[in-house]
Amino acid sequence: MRPKATALLVDLDGTLRRWDPEVIHGIEAAHDLKRGSLYVAAMDWSRLMPAIIGDITHDEWAEVIAADLADQTGDPDRAAAAVKEWESYRGTVEPGLLELIREARAAGIKVGLATNATDLLDTDLRTLGLTDEFDAVINSSDLHIPKPAPEYFGAACLALGTPPNRVLFVDDSARFVYGARAAGLSAHRWTGPSDLSYIRAALDL
Repeated sequence: MRPKATALLVDLDGTLRRWDPEVIHGIEAAHDLKRGSLYVAAMDWSRLMPAIIGDITHDEWAEVIAADLADQTGDPDRAAAAVKEWESYRGTVEPGLLELIREARAAGIKVGLATNATDLLDTDLRTLGLTDEFDAVINSSDLHIPKPAPEYFGAACLALGTPPNRVLFVDDSARFVYGARAAGLSAHRWTGPSDLSYIRAALDL
C-alpha cells in the first residue's frame, strides 16, 4: 500500500488552464491562416523545446513561430499580426480544480504548479490571478529541464519538501503521468472536472 499523498503537483496547460480552440481558430480565420496552423507552428518540438528549457525567451519563440507562418503564407506582416493576437489570449482557469487547490492548502496539503513553460509564466500567473495559489512553482525554463525527466520531478518534490511517494501529480498528458510514476510519484491523468472527486479522495479531503 502506498502512503497517503500529503502534497499535490498540478499541471498548468490543459489541466488548470483551459484553452478554447475556437478562439484560436477564430484568430487564424481573421488572418487568413489555415485552421490549426498556429498550434502546429508553436508546438513543433524543435521550436518549443528551446523555449521551455530556457535556451530562448518567450518573445524569441514567438518570432520563430511568426517566421514559420510567414514562410507558409508569404506575408510576414500577416503572420506577425496573427501571432501577436494569439499571444494576447491567455486562456481561462478551470474553477473546480482551483477550488480543490484552495481546499487542499487550507487542509495543510502543500500544492505545487508543475509546468513546462517559458519565461512568460510569472506574467501569465498574474494575468490568471494565480500568483498566490501555490506553495511552489516548478517551471521547466527555470530548471532547464522539462517534464517528464526524472530530474524535473525530483526538483518538484524537493520544492515541496515532500518525498516522491507522498506526492500526487495531476496532468493531462499520459506521457508525463507515466514519467511521474517512474520517478516514484503517484499520478493521475486529468480528463476534466469529473476527476475532481477522485483527486479529493486520494488526498483524503
